[in-house]
Amino acid sequence: MASTLSKEHSLMAYPRTFLTIIAYVVGLAMFLCLASSLLISQPIGSTVRSYFYGVDSSQKSYLASSVNGSVVDTSVDKVEIEGQRDSTEFDKSKTNDGKGGDWRSSGETDGMRDEVGKKVPDSDLPEVGKSSESSQGKNSNETTPVDQHSTKKSNGKSSDDVREGAGEKHQVTKSPETSGSSESGQGKDFVNSTSTGASENSTTATYVKDVGGIGNTTSSSEHTKKRETDSINSECNLYHGKWVYDLAGPLYTNNSCPVLTQMQNCQGNGRPDKDYENWRWKPNQCDLPRFNPRKFLELMRGKTLAFIGDSVARNQMESMLCILWQAEAPKNRGNKRMQRYFFKSTSTTIVRIWSSWLVHQTTEPFDYAPAGVTKLHLDAPDEGFMEYIKEFDVVVLSSGHWFAKQSVYILNNEIVGGQLWWPDKSKKMKVNNIEAFGISVETILSSMATDANYSGITIVRSYSPDHYEGGAWNTGGSCTGKVKPATDSELVENGFTNIMHEKQVTGFNRAIKKQTNKSTLKLMDITQVFSYRHDGHPGPYRSPDPNKVTKRGPDGKPPPQDCLHWCMPGPVDTWNELVSEIIRQEYEHKTLSS
Repeated sequence: MASTLSKEHSLMAYPRTFLTIIAYVVGLAMFLCLASSLLISQPIGSTVRSYFYGVDSSQKSYLASSVNGSVVDTSVDKVEIEGQRDSTEFDKSKTNDGKGGDWRSSGETDGMRDEVGKKVPDSDLPEVGKSSESSQGKNSNETTPVDQHSTKKSNGKSSDDVREGAGEKHQVTKSPETSGSSESGQGKDFVNSTSTGASENSTTATYVKDVGGIGNTTSSSEHTKKRETDSINSECNLYHGKWVYDLAGPLYTNNSCPVLTQMQNCQGNGRPDKDYENWRWKPNQCDLPRFNPRKFLELMRGKTLAFIGDSVARNQMESMLCILWQAEAPKNRGNKRMQRYFFKSTSTTIVRIWSSWLVHQTTEPFDYAPAGVTKLHLDAPDEGFMEYIKEFDVVVLSSGHWFAKQSVYILNNEIVGGQLWWPDKSKKMKVNNIEAFGISVETILSSMATDANYSGITIVRSYSPDHYEGGAWNTGGSCTGKVKPATDSELVENGFTNIMHEKQVTGFNRAIKKQTNKSTLKLMDITQVFSYRHDGHPGPYRSPDPNKVTKRGPDGKPPPQDCLHWCMPGPVDTWNELVSEIIRQEYEHKTLSS
């Protein structure tokens, strides 16, 4: 009897099990249908990118600039441009000890360009936006020597003007569809685990914008929501925006970075104000992601980023290291020829190589140019770093300032000109320092764009503007007392800078046309954007000497100061946020294309 009941109970259990299975199958089918509809309406690329970067992946950032007044769209797969500004530079020669301090190599020597500037009135309005149209000042076809005693003048705009971003004037040309990295497989790793998006704390950051004396406060979480709801086809010009005060503060402090050059350690050198550290660049149509060091290291996993050029390149490289140091302390693997820092967690390497002009130079006698005077072979790249470029995935170039120094210009094995050197005044120079700079840009970029062994991203950062007002670096020029970004009425223009920029863009465009390899060329136009940041330089706070002079003397003469390089932390950190975004866009574009 018991056996019979057991069998009946077992038979009754089967229908329940069968119904349960049917219910599971129906539920799974409904889930799959729902998931499919979600994927169709919101592509997985956008979802992933929104997760990592805090922005809708379908929103493109691009750089709009101008070449000869024309306007060209420059979305992710096109070329970004950099402007340029008249600059000077100086550096003491020191050897890297591998323990921080002054990283300048023995090749970095003092070299400042004379430049006369006109001081303009101070203004109380701190927000910066609209970059003024820069005048060219000089004929671009001029072939006579150019001295750097060019006069700066105010653009005369009212501080009440609505100011929009820099870079709108200068235009770009299309770049070939080329690979951004020599390593295959980068795309998947990048999409799944990398970003230069806002840091974990960025949602608590607050931007304070002063417009016409009225302060408006907007939380960055609201900016994020705006980004995510922007039109899927919207495009953002990274260089069209304004400087906004960010309560979140800098990405690091002078005390949290052990490798900060003392001359740029403004707080450590006694600078009394600190607000210059807190201004961030805010494009009008999107947000420039706050630099996240861990995500950047993931983005550059197994890759090498090289900064090549003058002391301003060193300034930017140190900024990058200071930011990354907040996530991980790197190993110093450098030598006399190359500074090299290795981040073990992602096998990422940051490199710096000194190259004053980026072209071949020698001090050996040549024709009627004696020994001891630097000779520049304008049609030959600097082999000192060209031999290494096949090892680099991203190269950031910095040049232009040293064309104010004494040098002889050689082209096709013929002396064609010189700067602060031309013994035979009866002969007309074929090439002055402005023309020489343009030729050098074309030479180095053409060499990199045609090197069969190089397939990386080349970012040409534009002239870093100096802010010597009232004179040159050695004739009473000063940036003392600047504690916030300039307004339009305070902005100064420099004709020398404008012509140099024209030559730089021309050289870049010519190199693009010669490209034969799979590398990518980008120009990053920071010049107009940073022309507003006269507050970001060390000024007289160049050393920790407690007895240094920081005030004008009884005769009104200002103390010696640095108005070219940038305080750290300070505006220079924005350069690396831009570099990070360019790299992210390029790798993402290649990922989506593949």
